[in-house]
Amino acid sequence: MKSYFKNILLLSVVYFPLQRASARAVKTDSLLSIPLTLNQVWERAASYNKAVQMKQLHLESSVEQIKNAKAERLPDINIEGEYARISNMPVYENGIFKSPTQFEVLHSTYTVGADAYLNIYNGNKLNIEIEARKSENKIAAEQKKLTLSEVKLRAAAYYLDMQRSIIFRDLLLKDIEAQEKQLRQIQSLKANGVVLKSDVLRAELKLSRQKLSLVQLNNDLAIANQKLNILIGLPDDERIAPTTSNVLDSLTLKTNQAYLTDAGSNAYQVKISEQETELRKLQVKNVKANVLPRIGFFAQYKYSYPQIFLYPYSPYIYGIGLAGIKASFSVSSFYHNYHKAKVARLEYESQEVEHAQTQDNVRQQVNEAYLRFNEALNRVEVSKTNIKQATENRRIVSNTYFNQTSLITDLLDADTQLLQTRFDLAAAQIAAQLQYYQLQNVTGNL
Repeated sequence: MKSYFKNILLLSVVYFPLQRASARAVKTDSLLSIPLTLNQVWERAASYNKAVQMKQLHLESSVEQIKNAKAERLPDINIEGEYARISNMPVYENGIFKSPTQFEVLHSTYTVGADAYLNIYNGNKLNIEIEARKSENKIAAEQKKLTLSEVKLRAAAYYLDMQRSIIFRDLLLKDIEAQEKQLRQIQSLKANGVVLKSDVLRAELKLSRQKLSLVQLNNDLAIANQKLNILIGLPDDERIAPTTSNVLDSLTLKTNQAYLTDAGSNAYQVKISEQETELRKLQVKNVKANVLPRIGFFAQYKYSYPQIFLYPYSPYIYGIGLAGIKASFSVSSFYHNYHKAKVARLEYESQEVEHAQTQDNVRQQVNEAYLRFNEALNRVEVSKTNIKQATENRRIVSNTYFNQTSLITDLLDADTQLLQTRFDLAAAQIAAQLQYYQLQNVTGNL
């Protein structure tokens, strides 16, 4: 995905395409298009994008995990029942190879009872488990924000791609109109024997290429439209009309250090890494708790038949209950837990290093995005200057050509350079806006 955005940001001049009839169709189709601002596109992405929906479900699942961990504080209660048939009991008074005496027993037995256990202390493992689930919930929340930010960046890329294609198309249509007018002038000069037929052929060839280029440009617009529709949950054939204008003039650029400070506290990758480090720390505590005792209240009560709990036995139902405090301690955990604790500690230290690396990566991304954004702004200013120069150059060459002091190739080159500089300006403005959104994305503010 990163390379995709990089390619968009490095765009200069692309496209040309579509015949005249399709240009008229575009104007007609625009009446059926849905006008959407970029903020409206982002709102739809937050509600209908499938990747965001999956992260939302994961977040809701993590909330239930917290509730499930807290529910472990409640007592364990079990109800059981048992029924059995008992055979006669042979008594071998004279040895196993002699006939036994059959001892009559009650042939039916049953038990019905219940027991409960309430944990008081188990090395604080339950509280550690709850804190771990809370950390996972925070990670899920930040992952959802990160996914939404990336989706908004992709939506902005498609949205601006459509804007750029529309601007290119309008520029190209105006240029085609100017080229047709110029072709008529050249044809008039040819009819008067002032210029060669090759001049007319060159002008016609260029005009033909411009018209054919519009086809590709309209296809690019349709492709970007469909990608955006899929991203924000609209039907594939729905037409979107971008309405957000150039926002560069309204942007307030902060210092690089200010953006780095924002990223340190707001960047989603940093927050996720912080919680993953906290999880590893809780894992260390959880492993250490294995060598601590377990204490809890227990109670049980049952009805049984017959009474064989105390002698003499009797063929009656009896009930008996127990209640008290149970304590247990695993001596073997001292040697079984040694390597587990060491592994947990090493994983925690590894996560701390990974967290520091994440911070380094975010700083690098912020610095790169900041420099690229400033570079894009400079490219916009240079493109504006180039348009002025190309416009003046085209005026001079046009005058000299029609005064028969320059060649048709000079005139066509001047036309191409002027159109190119206009394309460059549009592409630079779009790229600068997208780079600004990329800067907001890496700082956690998109």
